[in-house]
Amino acid sequence: MTTRRDVLALASALILLPPAVAAAAETIRIGELMSYNRFAAFAEPYRNGWQLGIGEINAAGGVAGKMLEVVSRDDGGTTGDAVRVAEELVSGEKVSFLFGTFLSNVGLAVADFANQKRILFIAAEPLTDALSLDKGNRYTFRMRPSTWMQTAMLVDEVRDLGVKRWAVVAPNYEYGQAAAAAFRQLLTQRMPGAEIVAEQFPALGKIDAGATIAALEQANPDGIFNALFAGDLAKFVREGSIRGTFEGRTVVSLLTGEPEYLDPLGAEAPVGWIVTGYPWDKIDDPKHRAFVEAYQQKYKDHPRLGSLLGYIIARTIGAMLQETEGSTDTETMIAALERITVDTPVGPIRFRALDNQSTLGAWVGKLAVENGRGTMVDVRYRDGADYLLPEAEVRKVRTD
Repeated sequence: MTTRRDVLALASALILLPPAVAAAAETIRIGELMSYNRFAAFAEPYRNGWQLGIGEINAAGGVAGKMLEVVSRDDGGTTGDAVRVAEELVSGEKVSFLFGTFLSNVGLAVADFANQKRILFIAAEPLTDALSLDKGNRYTFRMRPSTWMQTAMLVDEVRDLGVKRWAVVAPNYEYGQAAAAAFRQLLTQRMPGAEIVAEQFPALGKIDAGATIAALEQANPDGIFNALFAGDLAKFVREGSIRGTFEGRTVVSLLTGEPEYLDPLGAEAPVGWIVTGYPWDKIDDPKHRAFVEAYQQKYKDHPRLGSLLGYIIARTIGAMLQETEGSTDTETMIAALERITVDTPVGPIRFRALDNQSTLGAWVGKLAVENGRGTMVDVRYRDGADYLLPEAEVRKVRTD
């Protein structure tokens, strides 16, 4: 039996049980892993989000009379560390299932672990299409819209602009390579006559912005597709702005409208870029406003995309366990995820049984600077259900 004293003794257990039920209620232990130290700008708001969601569930009495207890670990941002941590959570902490991870290659490693151990894993941030395709498995569900899905949203925004010569810049690891591959494919399918004239793949976290910008300028593209993020993005934006690289060119950029990456740019945000992101202050929906108010009240800060994602995952976990009546049998939980609809602050979402991809969407708009900070304008929400990978493409490679 897990007591309040036991929970407080666990340094990594981040959800405390309500005092009135701590001593009496059975708990469901859930394992969570994320690159908290390496990608704090995303990971800390994400943790705030799932803590808020899990806290609400427990405050309402839990699920089927059981409280939810999250045992959290830092995955180190490497595949080896992540698999070791996942093993510790499953074998040592006896968690019933896993959620989390940030980097795509780390997510793939944990997905493979979940497949081998036959344990449920809900991938939070990983975007690589491989998680839905040849490296996906029936035990792994993905929450965010994939790289292909978000790239398709951006291509739809620019397909009628007449831009023919494109350059690509993306980090040289799984996510970046997947983003470039998706753009090549979609360019051929949806923008006949367009071509890629240059590609740059700087090492993750080690971009030489001057050399990267110089290579792009030498190719003289009409448009740039960017998939850089975090510190690499900031260096790229600043170098390109100094040189005037973006002037007179169409730039489409994955993730750049997310506050995690847009806020640090401040007034240096590249005006006019077409981006995917999260304009938290411009979403006029009662459920979303309620989420923002609850988040601000608890954390005295505005939400980031990670905050929303963490909260939605917590609500998904609650809905899944409600459907199973508190059972944590893996097959029962998988069946529940395949049939439930989850009510979220941005509308209902489901998981497609074919590849376990959720229908959570993303916002697309242009960057502007308002009151000295970057923001998104001309925003539209793109429903993920309209951008799922083609079923025929998935069926070709899925073997589970």
